[in-house]
Amino acid sequence: LIAKVALAYVLGTAMGGYLVGRLRGVDLRTQGSGNVGATNALRTQGGAFALIVLAIDVGKGILAATAVPALPWPLPGGLVAGRDALPYACGAAAALGHVYPAWFGFRGGKGAATLAGIFGVLVTPALPWLLLAFALVVVLTGYVGPGTVTAAVTALLWVTCFSPHGVFSAAGVFTLAMAALVVFTHRGNLARVWHGREN
Repeated sequence: LIAKVALAYVLGTAMGGYLVGRLRGVDLRTQGSGNVGATNALRTQGGAFALIVLAIDVGKGILAATAVPALPWPLPGGLVAGRDALPYACGAAAALGHVYPAWFGFRGGKGAATLAGIFGVLVTPALPWLLLAFALVVVLTGYVGPGTVTAAVTALLWVTCFSPHGVFSAAGVFTLAMAALVVFTHRGNLARVWHGREN
C-alpha cells in the first residue's frame, strides 16, 4: 500500500505544464498567474498548448487510479487488506503530488485536471454531473475557479446521495477530502471573485 501510494504521488508530480513548457522553452511558473495548470497555460500560451497540458494532467490521474493499484508489485496478486480502498488512496496521492510536487518546492497546480481523470474512473456515474456543473458556472459567470469548486461540491453531493455506501465509504472519504482540497487550492480565486478582481 505504501509503495503504490508513493508511486502514485511521484506520478502526480509529472507536471504537464512544466513538461510541455520545457519542450517549448517556456516556464509557466513565470507566466501569468505562475500556476502550471491548464487554465494558466490557456491564458498565456494558447489552446493547443493548454490542451496538451490538460491531456497529461488528466491522463496521469487516470493512470494513478487504475494502472498503479493493478500493478503486481510489490506483492504478486496484489494486496488483500485495503484492496478496495487502494485506487482511492493512489488517486489522492496523485492529486497531492500535482498540487505539492516535492521536486518543485511543493508548488504545483490546483489539482482540477488530475482530479477530473481520477473522478472519471473511480466515480464514473457522477462525471456527467460534474462536467455539467462546471460548464454551467463557467458559462454563466465566466469564471473557471468557481466552476471547478462547484464541480467538486457536486461530486460530494452525488456520492452522499447516490453512492451505495454514501460518505461512509472509501469513495465518500476520498470525495470529501478531494473536494476540500479543491476548495483550499482555489481559495484565492474565490476571494478575488468576491472582491471583483478575478480574471
